[in-house]
Amino acid sequence: MRWDIFCRIVDNYGDAGVCWRLARSLSSLHGQTVRIFCDDLPTLNLLASGTDEAVKHQIDIQAWEASYSNARHPVTAPDVVIEAFGCDLPERYLAGLFIAPIKPIIINLEYLSAEPWVAEFHAKASPQSHGIAKYFFFPGFRDDVGGLLLDPIPPEGHLVAKFIPEDLKSAWSKLRPNAKRISIFCYPGIPLRPWLEDLGKLGENVDVLLAHGHSELLNAYDEQAVQLPATLQLLPMPFVSQDDYDWVLSQCDFNIVRGEDSFIRAQLAGKPFIWHIYPQEDRAHEVKLAAFLDLYLESASQDLRLSAIAAMTWAMPSEWSHSLDAWNAHAKAWRAHLLEKQADGGLAARLLRFIA
Repeated sequence: MRWDIFCRIVDNYGDAGVCWRLARSLSSLHGQTVRIFCDDLPTLNLLASGTDEAVKHQIDIQAWEASYSNARHPVTAPDVVIEAFGCDLPERYLAGLFIAPIKPIIINLEYLSAEPWVAEFHAKASPQSHGIAKYFFFPGFRDDVGGLLLDPIPPEGHLVAKFIPEDLKSAWSKLRPNAKRISIFCYPGIPLRPWLEDLGKLGENVDVLLAHGHSELLNAYDEQAVQLPATLQLLPMPFVSQDDYDWVLSQCDFNIVRGEDSFIRAQLAGKPFIWHIYPQEDRAHEVKLAAFLDLYLESASQDLRLSAIAAMTWAMPSEWSHSLDAWNAHAKAWRAHLLEKQADGGLAARLLRFIA
């Protein structure tokens, strides 16, 4: 089938990351024909840059405006149109669908959530005045929702760096052999400086890999602003592709991630992590985080539950680091659980079955 995916980038990374991972899953794993229309091609192309060229070449990446440049006379109407995260389709593109001999199905691909209520709305119709069928599709962890994007599934365990991506060689050359590794990719507004200062007081050597732009966020080069002990080393990373970032997560002992795509990748890395969920003014993110933690920690001991919840709500590392050994074991078990629950192929496969 032919798929058109529409992506408006809100926070520069997560929306594009999910759309690109879905597009290549549909194309490379399921043989579908996919176009992406995106309003920020430079960011999308950067994220996609690490993908195998043969895979990337199969996906047609277009500017948002290209979707309606030939809307009156579309070359080939799609079978499925995906509105990622509820972005509205361009009116002129939609007008082109009206005159298509066979109308497509429109999928409103929603944000990932572990909240129980999403099962009530998943795969439900959204009647439209224009008459083209439209449905809600909710990614999630449970069997009765849309599943997760897993491709590619990383190898299990802390891997030896046999191949270091070119863009990361500079940072990797400074890693210390006797140091733990932490990657940080977060939104502004968290107590990152005191968090790092507290981490440095634990007495272990830790190399901290900072995502692109986080040095400026932290003001890491101002010695007066951040007083860190010699046990801690901050290593800025450049903007890396999606695949290279996945690799970084697999090479670290602990990861701080944000958004949606890196949230799933951190779980597949099988390591302890903090999810810096996108903050919302109405504090709805707190409910969403609590729903995930209910699932994630369902089989955990009481001590690990308290420690993980404290970490996820930005308690200082000294308050929960005693549980890291147990958390490591739990993270590996959770990874195995996810792969078992998504053995049907996850989001891309469930979309295909739904459309069929």
